[in-house]
Amino acid sequence: MTDPKRRFSDRAGNYAKHRPGYPKAVLDLLKDKCGLTKDSVVADVASGTGLLSELFLENGNRVYGVEPNDEMREAGESYLAGYESFASIAGTAEATTLDSGSVHFVVVGQAFHWFDPGLTRAEFARILKPGGWVALLWNEMREGATPFMGAYERLIRTYKTEAYRPFDLEGEVRRFFGSGGFETRPFRHHQAFDLDGLKGRLLSSSYVPDEGEQGHEVMIQDLEALFRAHQRDGRVAIEYETPVYFGRLG
Repeated sequence: MTDPKRRFSDRAGNYAKHRPGYPKAVLDLLKDKCGLTKDSVVADVASGTGLLSELFLENGNRVYGVEPNDEMREAGESYLAGYESFASIAGTAEATTLDSGSVHFVVVGQAFHWFDPGLTRAEFARILKPGGWVALLWNEMREGATPFMGAYERLIRTYKTEAYRPFDLEGEVRRFFGSGGFETRPFRHHQAFDLDGLKGRLLSSSYVPDEGEQGHEVMIQDLEALFRAHQRDGRVAIEYETPVYFGRLG
């Protein structure tokens, strides 16, 4: 299996351009439940191309983006170059290199399932200030939410190049937070794509054949046919549900 820290090296461009950001309602949740203010210091661990970091930067926060993959980190640095309060860090969830007690929030978007839970928990506890919070987020496609979504998911299953990696999300999150406990809130949002955008969104996934790989050309032909069948005014929508798991480490 591809090293999780390297798996998006050749997908960084499409990831930056075509992956979804995160709903602004997440900020309202963390303000209401966790006391987030513009003065809170945030560590975005496995920050990738900066999509989650941007949410907090727009809120006025100081954000440390911790990312082990060189290509993804460089894409994030380019994407967030206009924010003076962003600092890019070469580090991992298990070894962020951040100072002890240096952040009020640790946030993780679309990556917690690749971490070593025990080592990560210890590291997050180390870098958090007393009373600090952890928030784990995923953008999950709403399979079958629309006829297009059902067809798109079937296409992915047809051309997927690796087996599904089982992950007990609820169980792992519960074990991670431990006696501190956690709450969860779901949010919904979507992306609208023309055909080129839809191709980029598909190719941002590490588990489908990239250009030059076996199966790529026929996959793109099937995607084009799918788009023609479902587009309205030249666009299709990918629907997401974004669960947020937030709590303190016990």
